[in-house]
Amino acid sequence: MTDHLLETIEDGVATLTMNRPDARNALSGEMLAALSEAALRIAADPKVRALVLTGSGGAFCAGGDVKGFAADSPGGPGGAGGVSFEQKLHGLRTGMELSRLLHEMPKPTLAVIPGAAAGAGFSMALACDLRIAASEAKLTTAFAKVGVSGDYGGSYFLSHLVGAAKARELYFMAEVITGAEAAALGIVNRAVPAAELAQAAGELARRLASLPTIAIGHMKKNLNVADHGTLTEVLDSEAIHMIRTMMTEDHKAASKAFVEKRSPVFQGR
Repeated sequence: MTDHLLETIEDGVATLTMNRPDARNALSGEMLAALSEAALRIAADPKVRALVLTGSGGAFCAGGDVKGFAADSPGGPGGAGGVSFEQKLHGLRTGMELSRLLHEMPKPTLAVIPGAAAGAGFSMALACDLRIAASEAKLTTAFAKVGVSGDYGGSYFLSHLVGAAKARELYFMAEVITGAEAAALGIVNRAVPAAELAQAAGELARRLASLPTIAIGHMKKNLNVADHGTLTEVLDSEAIHMIRTMMTEDHKAASKAFVEKRSPVFQGR
């Protein structure tokens, strides 16, 4: 247990809140370990039908602990302390699995961005299926400003969202953009005034949790194949997952509701 991460589950929505407000929720070893454990557990929990990732104190996540890097901390990717390159690589790559979990878990993930999202924090937000931000929130890749190349999958996700040229610009220049600007670029799905963020995010999260969870998981698999696969691979994936979802209780109940001209109520089964 750690107070660097807060967890709640309500109405089928699990909310993970990064909780180092004095450091704008910069990542710590404790936080990363807790995030990875929680993401794995939530992915397998049938009672959870949507995951929200957010931060406390008006920030999302400022990324890595740059102060620790500056001090040549053994805990950082560039740390000292007699740790070999291979050990550092293994540690960083293990932590970065969190982005894959957020991207691939068989239920919708939503990043709620109230304020600063930078570096690895920005990358983790990009790893989620959807993003909603305060219009005034400040987002940046940030990596170039501290002389590193970037991690947590941001280069993959950003390139898919905005295209190669814009992703390169955002990485090389590391300019700060607002939530409203990010929405215009397609980086976030919605931007709302900060005072409206909690309500809008809550409504969106509950709507995600009300969807046919199994079908959403299979949609994610299809869309992930579509990111890099051929048309044949996408057609194969769609066929497999279509048949599987047609065998679910949610599909059968929704078909009956359609015939009876009423709205379906999905149970995630």
